Amino acid sequence: MTMFGGGFGGFNVGGRPTMGAAGRKGNGLPFSGIPEDLQAGVAKLESREPDHGDPGVTFDPSGDSGGRISLSRLLIGRPGLLLAASVAILVETLLLQAGPYLVQVGIDHGMAAGNLRVLIIATICFVAAVLLTGLATAIRMRKSGLLAAAATRDLRIRIFAHLQRMSLDYYTREKAGVTMTRMTSDVESLQNLLQDGFAQFLIQGLTMVVVTGVLFHYNATLALITLVLVVPPLTIASLWFRHAADRGYNRQRDAIAAMFADLAESLNGVRVVTAHNRQDRNVVAHREVVGGYRDANDFTGRINAIYGPGTSVIGLIAMAVLLLIGGRMVLRGTLTIGELTAFVLYINSFFQPVQQLVQLYTQYQQGKAAIGKIRGLLATSSSVVESPTASVLPPVRGEIVFDDVTFGYLPDRPVLEGVTLRIEPGETVACVGPTGAGKSTLAKLVTRFYDPSSGRILIDGHDLRDVTLSSLRKQIGVVPQEPFLFAGTLRDNIAFARPEATDEEVWAAVDAVGLRDLVERSPEGLDTPLHERGQSVSSGERQLLALARAFLAEPRVVVLDEATSSLDLRSELRVEAALDALLEGRTAILVAHRLSTAMRADRIIVVDDHRIIETGSHDELIAAGGRYADMFATWAAHS
Repeated sequence: MTMFGGGFGGFNVGGRPTMGAAGRKGNGLPFSGIPEDLQAGVAKLESREPDHGDPGVTFDPSGDSGGRISLSRLLIGRPGLLLAASVAILVETLLLQAGPYLVQVGIDHGMAAGNLRVLIIATICFVAAVLLTGLATAIRMRKSGLLAAAATRDLRIRIFAHLQRMSLDYYTREKAGVTMTRMTSDVESLQNLLQDGFAQFLIQGLTMVVVTGVLFHYNATLALITLVLVVPPLTIASLWFRHAADRGYNRQRDAIAAMFADLAESLNGVRVVTAHNRQDRNVVAHREVVGGYRDANDFTGRINAIYGPGTSVIGLIAMAVLLLIGGRMVLRGTLTIGELTAFVLYINSFFQPVQQLVQLYTQYQQGKAAIGKIRGLLATSSSVVESPTASVLPPVRGEIVFDDVTFGYLPDRPVLEGVTLRIEPGETVACVGPTGAGKSTLAKLVTRFYDPSSGRILIDGHDLRDVTLSSLRKQIGVVPQEPFLFAGTLRDNIAFARPEATDEEVWAAVDAVGLRDLVERSPEGLDTPLHERGQSVSSGERQLLALARAFLAEPRVVVLDEATSSLDLRSELRVEAALDALLEGRTAILVAHRLSTAMRADRIIVVDDHRIIETGSHDELIAAGGRYADMFATWAAHS
């Protein structure tokens, strides 16, 4: 455009860990601390570690992310960096336009006048302008890079916190790959725009303003001819491009999200894909998804191929006309050769920003489409909201009451209707019934994963809607049918709900559920890392780890959602023995697939037809000869 052209991973080096299990490395030897001769180097490295905020910051479950997000809001969050970058942009722009003027001085007052001194001074000033422009550009790139990194860091944290606040129904209806796209591709598009796009946009825009003023200073007639030849066709082309680009880049963001969603689903289900020999059909299906993304890119590439060369043609035609008119002025003596040369160079400086703005507008459209998608995510509210006046739930005895509760995952399709149930403190209640009857829904309502459409759920007389989510869930332990183990060590997963637990407390939980054999045969004991999703341990051991996690959390109420349904007989016996330890003295709701588990409960409720149709002990329900008796007879016959 002018005479000049115009994350790495951190690491923590800790102090001196303790000599216990947590301080052992992969070779089984204790970590003895950093040698004295290396202490100074380690301190120097730690002093250069970046500050990523207070790790003890609290999470606000009732916070409102809202959809109030825009490019300007992202920029003004760091006023110091924004001001420094803006000043550097202004200086860079002005220095960039010094070249044509110095060329005109060198020609008219140096070469034409035979004045070597003026020519040398003009040359020295030209070189100085180049060096100063390079310095201003370096400062601008550094400050805008820091500004973009800080803004997108805050945005990523805001999106992640919002996702942590969302209730389960959001994750039920939204694909994981689409959500990942919001955090990755969309935020990266914004970072690219903030890091270089806005700075370049300001530089090119200011360049056009400065050059226009300089053109009128040199020759108002030629400047008016330039504007008449360029502005109308360029305006028409830009309006067309804006309309087409809006459509194209929104389509592109949707195609990226679909591609990520299909990829995530295929990777998560790779075992099923392999088992059913589905690879070839998955490749064909993914080709269709990737083809949609290619089509979106083809469309945006096509409109850019029309708009970019079109603006070049407009500029070149205007320059040819101005060269003819300006040449005649030179021949008539109304314009010097140096002034015409400077005018042509400034015309070039006027049109090259137009080309740059084409590319920048493309980048802007990508960022605009991305921010629209992110704004839509942040504007999505959770269906389970903590009341601003919610109080902390005091330690409970464990009485649970369903008071005329109705709930459905879809508005017109209730799963439960008018359910009324009272569970005494310390009582174990098993929920049985056919698939889809609403057994697991009862458990999800107790943990307040969902709120009932009507009616109330109370624990020790407190409506769940009137207590804070954190104080409620601290007193409720959940063991799902398929427990999720996180990347980390055995200790990390057992102490997931109580990371501050001591080794003695962790070992007590391990012994309570019968996991000592697994821990002791693991190469690094409690510090043995688990593979992704706990694939390095058996399904029974994963379930026992989930029970140990719940035991260590010390809940007053335990909810088990078919915790033994996918286990073999031997594993089921181990898990049931662990359940006895976990449930002792606690209120428990067991969603039971196997009647052998239900028979261990103090009371059994049969859920069907959107309601509780029977309740009583095993013997009482058998004697009643109702639905449970039929289920038990069928189960016993097949056992």
